[in-house]
Amino acid sequence: MTTQISNLQLWAGRILSVFATLLLVMDGVMKLLKPAMVLKATRDLGYPESQIVGIGVLLLACTLLYVVPRTSILGAILLTGYLGGAIASQVRVQAPPLNVVFALVFACLIWAGLWLRDTRVRSILTQR
Repeated sequence: MTTQISNLQLWAGRILSVFATLLLVMDGVMKLLKPAMVLKATRDLGYPESQIVGIGVLLLACTLLYVVPRTSILGAILLTGYLGGAIASQVRVQAPPLNVVFALVFACLIWAGLWLRDTRVRSILTQR
């Protein structure tokens, strides 16, 4: 069964995906550059500074997989795991609820963009 996507849905999905991608790339690059605010936030979450670059590389690699159409589903799954870890870290340090909700909404944004622009995701989710 082939699922059709309208131009409006395709562009809405692309816009959501680009928005999510830009924020993920910015976050990953900030982890590589390690400005003072990133160092502080990482320490506040209980992670050693030596882990920041590795986390940034992992985030950028998962984001790259999300951007490439052939591997976008794998990228979305890996980013969901990454954001789940971010949620767990925020809950563990009893961060404000907005921090937890932001990561959750962001994961939903990633999947919404993919669902709107990728027929494979739609066909998996609409199988009966």
